[in-house]
Amino acid sequence: MPNRLKNKTAFITGGAQGFGKGIASKFKEEGAKVIISDINKALGEETAKDLGVSFLEHDVGDPTQWEKAISEIKRKEGKLNILVNNAGIGYLGNVEQTSVEDWDRVHKVDLDSVFYGCKFALPLLRESGNGSIVNISSISGIIAGHNFSAYNSAKAGVRHLTKSVALHCARTTDLVRCNSLHPVFARTEILEALLSDTSSGMLEKLEKQIPVRKLAEIEDIANAVLFLSSDESKMITGTELVIDGGLSAQ
Repeated sequence: MPNRLKNKTAFITGGAQGFGKGIASKFKEEGAKVIISDINKALGEETAKDLGVSFLEHDVGDPTQWEKAISEIKRKEGKLNILVNNAGIGYLGNVEQTSVEDWDRVHKVDLDSVFYGCKFALPLLRESGNGSIVNISSISGIIAGHNFSAYNSAKAGVRHLTKSVALHCARTTDLVRCNSLHPVFARTEILEALLSDTSSGMLEKLEKQIPVRKLAEIEDIANAVLFLSSDESKMITGTELVIDGGLSAQ
């Protein structure tokens, strides 16, 4: 079914690489007008050029930059139908190892940014109609690990924040939905960075934890975000879509 996002304008944070780049490419294929943002200006501009989409330099942890980004989208595009809060960072460390500074940094990027995005984009999404917010959480927001204290906390926060936003939207308008996505380990730059200082064979160990015995692919996540962003999911809000190869079923 081609053009599933025809006449829709989408804003994807963290769009320079990984999930964000894959989602942007999929949205472009399906007829959306796509704007990506990233704190990495050079890589963001390169990705935008490769995909044929627009780019905004954007620190998602800064609320003033969120206001500026949404104002720029309204000025240039006149509407916004889809927001994908994808930007995030990973962090490996148990509760004792995690410094206060790292705790704050992970929550600023992985959780606070989602709050900012929902808060500042919602008026334009409501005004534009048929809006969808998709917040990229993680299976780590549902299943905890001993060495993911900050990341577990932030991603679990995204899960419940999503439900609160969805209920607010349902009370104030029937034109905006909000859902979260919870991918299992996937071959992305974040995972590679997390494992860069660990012993070899870690990816294979992660695969063995997943019942289907393989990591997620970026396309798996992009397809799921496409569904939640399209009108095919018009009755789905306040829920989480888990893409974990059966991990949470155990």
